[in-house]
Amino acid sequence: MKSRFPIDWWLLIPVFILVGISLTTLFSVNITYFKTQLISFVIALLVFFFFARINIDFLKQIKTPIYISSLVLLSIIFVIGIESRGAIRWIDIGGVRLQFSEVLKPFLSVAFAVFLADSRFSPKKTFFLSILLLLPIVFLIYLQPDLGSALIYVFVAFFIFLVNGYPLRWFGLVFLPFVLISPLIWTMLHEYQRQRLLTFLHPAVDPLGTSYNSIQAVIAIGSGTFIGQGWFQGTQSSLRFLPERHTDFIFATLAEGIGFVGATLVIVTFAFLCYRVYLIFKNADDRFTKTLAGCCFAFFLIQGFVNIGMNVGYLPIVGVTLPFVSFGGNSLISNFIFLGILSSLSTSQKNKHVLEIK
Repeated sequence: MKSRFPIDWWLLIPVFILVGISLTTLFSVNITYFKTQLISFVIALLVFFFFARINIDFLKQIKTPIYISSLVLLSIIFVIGIESRGAIRWIDIGGVRLQFSEVLKPFLSVAFAVFLADSRFSPKKTFFLSILLLLPIVFLIYLQPDLGSALIYVFVAFFIFLVNGYPLRWFGLVFLPFVLISPLIWTMLHEYQRQRLLTFLHPAVDPLGTSYNSIQAVIAIGSGTFIGQGWFQGTQSSLRFLPERHTDFIFATLAEGIGFVGATLVIVTFAFLCYRVYLIFKNADDRFTKTLAGCCFAFFLIQGFVNIGMNVGYLPIVGVTLPFVSFGGNSLISNFIFLGILSSLSTSQKNKHVLEIK
C-alpha cells in the first residue's frame, strides 16, 4: 500500500537515536535542560513534517526574498538583540530566543543552491558573484561575534564549490588577499579568539585559564574509560568542572557517562546519517538537488567533525554544536528543517525514478 505521506525514514531513525542519547545526557545534567530540549524536539518534529511536504519549487522561487531577509535579520540583531557573555546573537520574541545564524542555514542553502544551479552567467562569474553574496552574511555573523558559525558557512560554501567542479586556481585568487592581510585579520580577532588559537598550539600553557575548557573536556572523555562512569556519576560534568557541558562539550559529557562504547555509538550513528544524506547527494539527477543535498551534508559533517574534534583536543575551541545532540532549540529546529527538505528531495527522486520505469 502506497503511503499518502512518504517520508525517508532512514534519515529519521539515526536522528531519533542521537536525540534519545542527547535527552538522556541532558536529564543526567539538569532536568530543566531536559524539559526545554524535549519541547524543542516536539516542535522540531512538527517542523520536519511540514518541510517534508513543502513544495521545493516554491522555495526556489523566493530565493531573492530569502537572501534579502537574511541580511535584514542578521543586521537587526545589533539593534534589538540580547547581549549574553559579550555576544549579541539572539532576539527575544515573546519569551522565545531566536538565533538567526542557526535558523537561516537551511533557507540560505536553498538560495545558494538555486543561484548556482540556475545562474545564466559564466562559471567564473558565478563563482565570484557567489563569494560576493556570501561575504556580507559571513561578516555579519562574525560581528556578533560568532567566529565558529561564520567559518562553518565558509567551509560549506567552499565544499559546494569543489563538488561543482570549479578550478582550484580560482580558490587561490580568493584566498590570496586574505593571506596577504592575515596580520590585519589577526588584530581584528577578539582577544578570547586569539587566545583560543594560541591555546590550541600550546594546550598546557594556561591550564587554569585559556586551556581550562580543552583540558577538562579531555579529562572527562578519558575518565569515561570503556563503558563509562554511568549517568549522574560523572565527576567532571556533575561537579561542573566541565564548562558548557550541555552545549559545546556535550560529547565529553556523554563520553564520561557512557564511555567509549556510548561515544562510538554516537559517532557511528552520526556517520550513518551523513552517509544517508550523501546517498541523496550522489543520486541527485539535477544540479539544484545535488547542490542543496551537498549543503545539508556539509553542514552536518563539518559541524560534527569540528565539535568532536575540539572535544578531544584536536581542533581549536570555536563554539560549534554537535547536530541533534547539543542543547539548543534553534540548532535542533534548523537541523530538522534540513531533514524535512532532504526527505522531500529523497522521496521526489524515488517517485521520479518510478515514473521513469513505468
